[in-house]
Amino acid sequence: MLVALTAFLIGRSWLQVVFREKGLETLHAADLSYLIAWPLLLFMLLPVLRESGTGLRCLLDPSRLNVRLVFSAVAIGLLIRLAWWSQLIAGISFGLYSNDDVNAIVGPLFEFECPQWKVLALGILVMAILVPITEEVIHRGFVQSALNRFGAFLAIAGSAAIFTVFHPPGNWLFVFVAGAVLGTQFWITGSLWSSLCTHATVNGLIQLDWRCLRGQWNPPASDIPLPLTGSLAAVLYAACVVMTAAILWKMHRGDNAPR
Repeated sequence: MLVALTAFLIGRSWLQVVFREKGLETLHAADLSYLIAWPLLLFMLLPVLRESGTGLRCLLDPSRLNVRLVFSAVAIGLLIRLAWWSQLIAGISFGLYSNDDVNAIVGPLFEFECPQWKVLALGILVMAILVPITEEVIHRGFVQSALNRFGAFLAIAGSAAIFTVFHPPGNWLFVFVAGAVLGTQFWITGSLWSSLCTHATVNGLIQLDWRCLRGQWNPPASDIPLPLTGSLAAVLYAACVVMTAAILWKMHRGDNAPR
């Protein structure tokens, strides 16, 4: 499955370059290339999916899907995205992230304007639906399940590590932490519904950030550090971590535990 996923991503990247050369905007080219190449991935995975159909149906058993699980999963997704923004603000405030461009806008200056609804809808379809389904089935449903024999810690960490290397290197730390949270949800519930809902929430929020939000905040080096802003962002980040852990613990202790 990982070989097929690698081949799919290479083909998708080639299509993306072709679409960019034809004048399509970067994100639109990425979405369109994924949508076109996705049937090829399904075709390559068909033998594996056919052989593992019974197990996959168990992992996607509709009886495990309930309002409490969806609410908890969406809440975790919101907290993950809020934690990302918190660490970004804290990093800027304490000088961990900086822009060396002397002409950069100091700000903070933010505006919210979305592209045409067709472009936004395609991005949501691909990134908030197709990508979570593909990655959760492969990385949690198959990879983590295959690693379960080594115990929960190695299964979650191993699947999160493999999940990470299929993403751009600049995002590896965030992706690994998110993958570990998704893996923990899968281990707790014994189904893919919780991690699927969280993954879809995170990706949907990322799409809104990338496509609709325009922001500039580049405080001069002479103003760094910004202790109050950075401290508040760090406290918010810690709160997101604690709340995520509390939701996972409640899921573990509640009626979402695997049967």
